[in-house]
Amino acid sequence: MSAEAECASVGQAWRSLPRMLVLAVPTDAALEAERLVRDASQFKWYAVTLLAVVFLAYANEVERGRPDIVAAGLAVWVADWFNEILNSVIFHVTDRAPLWATTGPTAYQILIGLNVEISFMFALAGLVYVKFLPEERDRRILGMPNRLAVALGLSLISVAVEIFLSRTGTFHWDYPWWNVASFPVIVVFGYLWFFLFAAWVYDAPTQALRWRRVGGLAAIDVLLVAVFGLALGWL
Repeated sequence: MSAEAECASVGQAWRSLPRMLVLAVPTDAALEAERLVRDASQFKWYAVTLLAVVFLAYANEVERGRPDIVAAGLAVWVADWFNEILNSVIFHVTDRAPLWATTGPTAYQILIGLNVEISFMFALAGLVYVKFLPEERDRRILGMPNRLAVALGLSLISVAVEIFLSRTGTFHWDYPWWNVASFPVIVVFGYLWFFLFAAWVYDAPTQALRWRRVGGLAAIDVLLVAVFGLALGWL
């Protein structure tokens, strides 16, 4: 065997190791979601229109001279990518199911729990969040700091939407510790930290620090894609 072939064989064995170590049967939902991942035949033209809507929303904030809002919007988007990448890794390691899987009609399935519609939604969610924040930074809502109160409210609404989607059979949970019965876990780790991260970015005292905060998480996302996606093929 040549050195190149041997290296390729070792690499393939390494990529398959987690699945060999865990004896599990993938769920039907996980298999269906995996089948859809990056299947070009699923593409639908309305995705281009949705992209234009996202561009328009950000262009409006650039025109208004609000880089703080632009950064907050991107903060939620890159935070969701962090969760989505880890969700795909969990599926590969367990070979049973990700924490969440998405199935059904889509313009494009990016990862096992992320389609293009969800990605565009999160690209807008950060903009929506800061629009709800009061101008007075120290104002309290229901006895809580307004950044936390608004983030919690939007997180609860988001989980309620997920519960509805699960009832439609297009959004799937498998593990008891990430399900309707444990919805506070989803509230905190699935959404709340996204919005609080956006608040941290939005309230940064300088533009340079604001973009370092967004760029830092974006760089981690890129690194995770490079390692788990390009190098190991887990995504």
